[in-house]
Amino acid sequence: MAAIDVEDVLSKLTNPQKISLLSGIDFWHTQAIPEHGIPSIRVTDGPNGVRGTRFFNGIPAACFPCGTALGATWDPALLREAGAVMGEESKAKGAHVILGPTINIQRSPLGGRGFESLSEDPVLAGVGAAGLVNGIQDTGIVACIKHFVCNDQEHERNAVDVIITNRAMREIYLLAFQIAVRDSKPGSFMTAYNKVNGTHVSENPKILKDILRGEWAWEGMTMSDWYGTYSTSEAINAGLDLEMPGPSRLRGGLLQGALASNKVTEHAITQRAREVLNLVNRCAASGIPENAEEGTRDTPETAALLKKISANSIVLLKNEGNVLPLKKNKSTLIVGPNAKIATYCGGGSASLLPYYAVTPYDGITALLEEGTEVKYTVGCYSHRELPLLGAQLTSEEGKPGMTFRAYNEPSSVTDRQPIDELTILRTSEFFIDYYKPAQALWYGTFSGTYEAEKDGDYEFGLAVYGAGKLYVNDELVVDNETTQTQGQAFFGSGTVEEKGTVKLVKGEKYNVRVEFASAPACKLVSDAVVVAAGGGIRIGGAWVIDAEEEIKNATALAKEVDQVIICAGLNLDWESEGYDRADMDLPGHMPALITALSAANPNTVVVMQSGTPVTLSPFLSNLPALLHAWYGGNETGNAIASVVFGETNPSAKLPLSWPVRLEDNPAYLNYRSERGRTLYGEDVYVGYRYYEAAKRDVAFAFGHGLSYTTFKFGEIKVELVDEELVVSLDVTNAGEVDGAEVVQVYVAQDSPSIRRPVKELKGFEKVFLAAGETKRVEVKVQVKYATSFWDEAREAWISEKGAYKVFASDSSQLVEGRYLEGGFEVAKTSWWNGI
Repeated sequence: MAAIDVEDVLSKLTNPQKISLLSGIDFWHTQAIPEHGIPSIRVTDGPNGVRGTRFFNGIPAACFPCGTALGATWDPALLREAGAVMGEESKAKGAHVILGPTINIQRSPLGGRGFESLSEDPVLAGVGAAGLVNGIQDTGIVACIKHFVCNDQEHERNAVDVIITNRAMREIYLLAFQIAVRDSKPGSFMTAYNKVNGTHVSENPKILKDILRGEWAWEGMTMSDWYGTYSTSEAINAGLDLEMPGPSRLRGGLLQGALASNKVTEHAITQRAREVLNLVNRCAASGIPENAEEGTRDTPETAALLKKISANSIVLLKNEGNVLPLKKNKSTLIVGPNAKIATYCGGGSASLLPYYAVTPYDGITALLEEGTEVKYTVGCYSHRELPLLGAQLTSEEGKPGMTFRAYNEPSSVTDRQPIDELTILRTSEFFIDYYKPAQALWYGTFSGTYEAEKDGDYEFGLAVYGAGKLYVNDELVVDNETTQTQGQAFFGSGTVEEKGTVKLVKGEKYNVRVEFASAPACKLVSDAVVVAAGGGIRIGGAWVIDAEEEIKNATALAKEVDQVIICAGLNLDWESEGYDRADMDLPGHMPALITALSAANPNTVVVMQSGTPVTLSPFLSNLPALLHAWYGGNETGNAIASVVFGETNPSAKLPLSWPVRLEDNPAYLNYRSERGRTLYGEDVYVGYRYYEAAKRDVAFAFGHGLSYTTFKFGEIKVELVDEELVVSLDVTNAGEVDGAEVVQVYVAQDSPSIRRPVKELKGFEKVFLAAGETKRVEVKVQVKYATSFWDEAREAWISEKGAYKVFASDSSQLVEGRYLEGGFEVAKTSWWNGI
């Protein structure tokens, strides 16, 4: 790909050619105009790894820890390293633009995509995002930051109108993006699905034109989220450059008609095309050829970095009696539904097929000394849909997975010939980008062999976007064709999971077969936005267990060993794009399991995995030790084991507050769409800002995180140097283990003219210290960012004259002996706009 002279090319393009540049040609590519030297560029998901162009049977990739895990590192330098590897992964996939990072604010624990975002706090989210963007763009790849703005729930996400004050928009939701623009200049922005105060963001001139390009002076290309363009003229006039995906639904001929009727001007179309061509030029510098072949780069260096990031994202929430780290030579029970399944990512467009995925069981057993007794039992189930069946089966070729064959004719045609044949390991496939069949209605057969591990009932599950029947040894077990019920699978297009049970005999081999028909065979009438002609299929299965008996069994085993590790939490069934969580509770019998095992063995550790908070109150007070491990990417199991056994000293901090109950959350009464709108009634009091103002207890405070060592803060010094607030202090590692501490700087105004939060995070610095070492830590913040709130009367930021307090702490919760206080004065009131 060669650079072009944008202005010269624009002068030669016809209006139809300019219009053709303003929408994609498929799910991942822009329009090329070869006669003018304009290549097609490729974009790719996403926030926690680079998938490439394929949902169906994708090429494996490096899966990074999820967004909240990245935020939990409180380490922009490490995130810059992560971004650089994402950039190199993007090159391997032949993609010029990464659709990420995601920095929407987690105003509620229920957000289906909460795991994708970095924090409830705009400073932590913005600074972290800047680290990722800088790392990505250091490699020549363009970052597309998203979802701009207030795309904070999945319920009616395309239709919902976010009703919000200008002050909350500025101080919380826009501020994260503003900081990212200030510190990293992302090359592209993706607009949100939702409306803000009556107008969809993708056609909102106040947000796209006045704020983003005007006030912030940002230069780059804007694109819609997929199917998030809702108008022709309005979106063009507001500043939305690229409609995705293609082929176009609202541009093309419609835009030519709008031009002819003067609903849009030629100048507006030219400006939109100019931004697309500027991005094309920027992408040309990456050296990635047009329509490059997709590949992999699974290197030891990538694996080492993924493990480092994952381990440094794990938060030590509780450690009474120094139960952790555990001993490698003690008899150990590993229990829980997340033990032998690698829960490495959340669901939806952030998910991908990893190079590999290490389970906690494999990571833990690899570090136990040879000969150490290890016991295992599942303890309880946590799945919402049955676990994917693929890895439990053997294909006809003798590989793990199922043999997939595609046909143009149904199974009733006896001599039909396959048009495609593959081995499928991950038995959840969305055929949105499967182009092998030449017709909309096609048919598929999935077949594999299962060897029963024990006698008993086995449950199979089948969800489809299309139609399907599941057979075991040619006997029908699940019929998801004759009658279908609308579900949430495949972004809301698919059915519920239908289930069936068969009795299996230990050691016997069984043929599991699914007969599938593509989307046109579906009986549902769905209003889902994301549709795929090929449809989708999800095949799951698991042993049927007696929950209470299994807890008794696990409890008995816990009494026989020195230490217990419970691998608990959620998975991509519960946290996914397309739907929000119904509650904050752990599924099924998990609280009962944790309660029983904590009582049975005093050396019980829970390793919790979720992207957002879960209810801990049923067992927290009696639980000795708790680690939160998020969704940790490829190296999930190795990272968990590294922290559990002390090879890594935990240094992560919570990037969001952890409420005791869902009802305590400030957005509790204002979450979900009601008659097409969501009121952001908590205003600026999101997360810790609310809990502190309302004096509401939390399970764990924002910024909380323990270590295997102890740290002490020396005397604080607060200075105003030119336009900067400089906070400096000595930090000492007073323990016997090397470790890292995060110095968090919060600012409070003494006598504001309006009600403000008790204090707000304004800066932070992570410092690594050897045992006994002392370092001087300095946190610098622009005074205007440290002091200002949004003055709605003046439509500007205001920094008021007066006194301000500064707190340097190890969390948002000010605990005696773990924070320092200082102050400074602002001499005169001033207003400002921009960045």
